[in-house]
Amino acid sequence: MAIAAAAVIVPLGLLFFLSGLFVNLLQAICFVLIRPVSKNIYRRINRVLAELLWLELVWIIDWWAGVKIKVYTDPETFHLMGKEHALVICNHKSDIDWLVGWVLAQRSGCLGSSLAVMKKSSKFLPVIGWSMWFSEYLFLERSWAKDESTIKSGIQRLKDYPQPFWLALFVEGTRFTQAKLLAAQEYAASTGLPVPRNVLIPRTKGFVSAVSHMRSFVPAVYDITVAIPKSSPAPTMLRLFEGRPSVVHVHIKRHVMKDLPETDDAVAQWCKEAFVAKDALLDKHAVEQTFGDQELQITRRPLKSLLVVTSWACLLVLGSLKFLYWSSLLSSWKGIAFSALGLGIVTVLMQILIRFSQSEHSTPAKVAPAKHNNGEASGEPTKQQ
Repeated sequence: MAIAAAAVIVPLGLLFFLSGLFVNLLQAICFVLIRPVSKNIYRRINRVLAELLWLELVWIIDWWAGVKIKVYTDPETFHLMGKEHALVICNHKSDIDWLVGWVLAQRSGCLGSSLAVMKKSSKFLPVIGWSMWFSEYLFLERSWAKDESTIKSGIQRLKDYPQPFWLALFVEGTRFTQAKLLAAQEYAASTGLPVPRNVLIPRTKGFVSAVSHMRSFVPAVYDITVAIPKSSPAPTMLRLFEGRPSVVHVHIKRHVMKDLPETDDAVAQWCKEAFVAKDALLDKHAVEQTFGDQELQITRRPLKSLLVVTSWACLLVLGSLKFLYWSSLLSSWKGIAFSALGLGIVTVLMQILIRFSQSEHSTPAKVAPAKHNNGEASGEPTKQQ
């Protein structure tokens, strides 16, 4: 089984990392030469470059693994998606929620300008993390004293973004597991909060800060709920690379930004109530196995991702053959050892990517005590992930 998995993962890893390093090189050149002259032009070019990389992962979902992502929303929201700036909040249900978000962005035409609030360690991931850094993702640490200024400055930089963007924020602070749900339920019961059944308790500081700084130029909040039908296995990165299909249901509700409450406390309460409603929606989905309150919108897997991956594959195969012919790399033991080392590095990098995506290896968001007016403790997160 391990040999069969490696036979799939290594070629896909070679394709992704070699093409990704080329994209990273182009991004670095543009960052150094073009961004100082025109940030607008840099962003437009980087949007195309990032899309060339992200489309490979979209291809894995759509064409390799055959994951079916069913989108439930109203026609007006579906029409506006990709045509306006948006703050996106979502439950962190599966290991590939971020990829589901990229698929939605691709369908909406804003894949290259889809951004997210990520933990700081993400930017050190080879290829994917580096590309996120060039694309102006927001990277947070464990200290709110530092993260508050990061969110503020990061959002301020987006005010003059030339094309519609999405900024994704996972307000639960970490990926969903049964162990984390149990901890959230115990905490909610001890503090008099609604006890969750399908989501974790939202960490509202990051959301409140984002809303505060985005009100003036972002028209909408997209409240996204991800659910996995009982008949489908949960999608994981390993399943994707092995070409094993899954089904994901996505519910999207659009909120007008200007309709959100004005005060920070009220915005925090709005976020908590949104997750209480999300919890109830997931209860209903568990019974009906669909999001019956919204229309199922028709989305088709794109030929664009298939074309991009085919083009990358052809370029890399031809380039590799010419390089091997020119260098006679495989004609000596040193060359063979060097090639084996390269394959080993790619295998390790792919394992890091897979492990990084797994919810059981994610770090829980810490809950630090904060004081009520009466001096009792209440929970507030120290990090967003």
